[in-house]
Parts: sequence; structure tokens; C-alpha cells
Amino acid sequence: MDETKKVKKTKNKEVEQLLQRIADLEEQLKRTVADYRNQEKRFEDEKHEFVKFANRELLIKLIPSFDTLFLAEKHVADEGIRITIKHLQDAFKDVGVERINAEGEMFNPEKMEVVTTIHGEENKVLEELRPGYMLNGKLLRPAQVTVGKKTIVTD
Repeated sequence: MDETKKVKKTKNKEVEQLLQRIADLEEQLKRTVADYRNQEKRFEDEKHEFVKFANRELLIKLIPSFDTLFLAEKHVADEGIRITIKHLQDAFKDVGVERINAEGEMFNPEKMEVVTTIHGEENKVLEELRPGYMLNGKLLRPAQVTVGKKTIVTD
């Protein structure tokens, strides 16, 4: 009888150890699945981020041509130029490009470059010399601007 109790006690201990091992493995599995899902989400987020900015270099190369069309429109009243500009504006908007509205705003060094200063309201953009653009909230090209200064130092 004593031997039976020992065997039973040993078996109960083995069962408890196995149950604990199962619980540990289940917990480890839950953590692994959670890590996998987090990694999967991170990859998906990175993929979306890549797609949002994949055309960045192409857009940087197209913007000077876009500037040229705007200049041409100012000097030549041509319906074809106007329509082309409208189509490009729509296409730019569709891929997340937004023009930086600088003129009349306070100077923002994160979105603008000062080309010159003239007498005027301190740090206010008085003229936009070249438009700037954002791509999905990130700077694509800074606007070049003339900024007001209350006092201009001359040599």
C-alpha cells in the first residue's frame, strides 16, 4: 500500500509538472502569436509608408516642369496650358502632393527658404518666389520666399 501511495504521489507530481509545462507553452504561444501579429502590422504599415513616398524622386524631377507651365500660363493665354496645369494639379493631389501656401503667412523654416528680406511686417512672407510642395505631409520642396523685416541692415 505504501508503494502505491508513492507511485500515486509521483504520478500526481508528474501530472502537475506536465500541466504547468502545458500552461507555460500556452503562454509562450500566445506571446509568439501576439509578436507575429505586431510584426505583421508593422510590415503592413511600412509597406503603406513606402507606397505613399515611392514616387518622391519622380515628383521632385517633375516639379520644375510644373513651374515652367505656371510661368507660361502667366505670359500666354492658352487654354491648352491651363488644362494641362489642371490635369497635373489633379494628378498631384491624387498622389498626396499639396502646394505650400506661403504668401501672407508667417515664415516657417520647416517649409520655406528665405531668399531675400525687405522692409515689412517681421517674419511675414511678403512674396512667394517659387512654390513649395508637401508629399503626404512631408516636405517635397521648400517654398522660396521674401520675408519682411522691420529694420533692414545695409552696408
